[in-house]
Amino acid sequence: MKKVLAVLTSAILLAVSAQAQTAYPTKPVKLMVGAGAGGGTDIIARMLAEKMTESLKGNFIVENKPGASNTIAADLTAKAAPDGHTLLVATNTGQAIAPHLIKLAFDPIKDLTPIGLVVTVPNVLVVGSNVPANNVKELVALMKAKPEDFKYASSGVGSTQHIAGEGFDIAAGVKSVHVPYKGSAQAHLDIIAGNVQIMFDTTSSAMGQIKAGKFKPLAVTTPQRSAELPNVPTLAEAGVSGFEMSTWYGVFVTAGTPPDVVARLQTELARIIKLPDVQARLKGLGGEPGNISPEEFSRFNRQEFERFGRLIKQANIKMN
Repeated sequence: MKKVLAVLTSAILLAVSAQAQTAYPTKPVKLMVGAGAGGGTDIIARMLAEKMTESLKGNFIVENKPGASNTIAADLTAKAAPDGHTLLVATNTGQAIAPHLIKLAFDPIKDLTPIGLVVTVPNVLVVGSNVPANNVKELVALMKAKPEDFKYASSGVGSTQHIAGEGFDIAAGVKSVHVPYKGSAQAHLDIIAGNVQIMFDTTSSAMGQIKAGKFKPLAVTTPQRSAELPNVPTLAEAGVSGFEMSTWYGVFVTAGTPPDVVARLQTELARIIKLPDVQARLKGLGGEPGNISPEEFSRFNRQEFERFGRLIKQANIKMN
């Protein structure tokens, strides 16, 4: 009799546990992107949406909300219903840089729960194919000779491209004009047209234009060379030292989302990142796929927030 009661009790507990699990997803899931279509964040978000739609049997849709240094998408996610149906595909632009430059109506640390790191990619110094410089030394010489002729593009004020551009000017002893856009795709068009000469874009965004011969890559802004651009030197190797920049992409969900939904998203994202085709696509964009735990990513997110805060203060970078 005791054995029968034990079996029945176990069955009841399992049934209750199953009922306690939050059904997910129960409606379309939005993947919010703080930049325009065609940029690195958008490319990664659409890849994740495709994989999550397949595995979680739901409808995962990318929504582009460019502007305000990627914080519009973050704001919408922070204020969404905490049910896991609004996700944010973010970069350090919106999570670690913009909060120190823009007055926000949300707290990027408290109001967004980290799901996982997707990939880290180098920023690469590129110039248009019509710029008569084939290396950093030649570019610096041209910029010193005719400073009024050089503008650098970014995907927005406060973006990693913006911070990298300011850092390069200081380290190389040159001066260029910052031209912000709402996303990398728009900036690319003006670089190709010759209206803007320089950009410190992510390899994930710039690789297509580099392969097409429309951009000339002169240096990567990381300590090591990019596996996808092995013949492109680092800035330090090219003679300009003093700063480095990379861009990371991660997934967040609205704070207060049920723990089992958060855990399911964390497990699923980790599984997707390890898929051979996803690894190949991320590496093809010049990135290093994320391989840290959600807890490690949470600590990294906070450390990056603090690091960029110090950097922005030291460089006296302000919004125009």
